Amino acid sequence: MVMKTFRGHTPKLGERVWVDDSAVLIGDVEIGDDSSVWPQVSIRGDMHRIRIGARTSVQDNSCLHITHASDYKPEGFPLTIGDDVTIGHMSMLHGCTIGNRVLIGMNSTVLDGAVIEDEVILGAGSLVPPGKRLESGYMYMGSPAKMKRALTKEEIEYFQYAGLNYVKLKDEYLKEAEQNQE
Repeated sequence: MVMKTFRGHTPKLGERVWVDDSAVLIGDVEIGDDSSVWPQVSIRGDMHRIRIGARTSVQDNSCLHITHASDYKPEGFPLTIGDDVTIGHMSMLHGCTIGNRVLIGMNSTVLDGAVIEDEVILGAGSLVPPGKRLESGYMYMGSPAKMKRALTKEEIEYFQYAGLNYVKLKDEYLKEAEQNQE
């Protein structure tokens, strides 16, 4: 992995975090315990902060960035991601807030100032426009993302399964990396 200090901030990793060798982390980035960052991910906290919770998985080729302070938005927008979040392959999260137990479908985009509350599924290929709020307990799909229906009990239970499944997988990667160093 590439970890770069920028403007005096060095990325910080919690306990038992897996970051693939091809991932890039820059600046004011903190990643919580048991989280995973997969191949070709870019997490760039160069002009604002990025906080990623525990047991969160950032899948291959995703791009995570912030919105800098400007005349448009004097305080900018940090990127905040909660616990037990699965971020699908090739997703773009930019200066937004993601709650806990959220599934971001593959190739989705969530833009500046958008908020995804706890327990939401965002379907693959969706676009959440700037400033939009997705309410807890629903599935959203489309470009722009629209509420489709309430989540089922099984879908809500799936959040815990998905989080723990990626914790187990990253533990395998950590164990294998450890064995290869011996």
